[in-house]
Amino acid sequence: MSNVKISSRARRYLVIGVSVYVFEILVIQVAQALGAGAVAAVGLSFWLGLGLSFVLQKTVTFGDTRLHHRVLVPQVGAFSLLVLFNFGFTLFMAWLLKNVLPAFVIRTLALAITTIWNFYLYKTRIFKNSDEPAVY
Repeated sequence: MSNVKISSRARRYLVIGVSVYVFEILVIQVAQALGAGAVAAVGLSFWLGLGLSFVLQKTVTFGDTRLHHRVLVPQVGAFSLLVLFNFGFTLFMAWLLKNVLPAFVIRTLALAITTIWNFYLYKTRIFKNSDEPAVY
């Protein structure tokens, strides 16, 4: 078996992602215990996890503490577009698989898929430091 080297940034991204995932699963369980259906529970967990994830990924994973409006407004705009796409994808997965899989499995599957393209877009577009070379 070969040794796969994972950058410290990728490790931070994954640790934060797993932590937010656990938080989201707890939200799903609580929401369903309070009577929410699968789609509503997944949707709620998505939005709550999203806020936590944005702050932690921006500041901890990518070390981006810039808050100037010329940096933050485009980041929030790009992030918002990605969020809308991810949210639609997540709800589509919940709708498609609601009679086949439990809600937490659906969210896990959607999260695994979106994690891959999110890391790439965060690194190369959204939280890219101007000192870093562009990757297209």
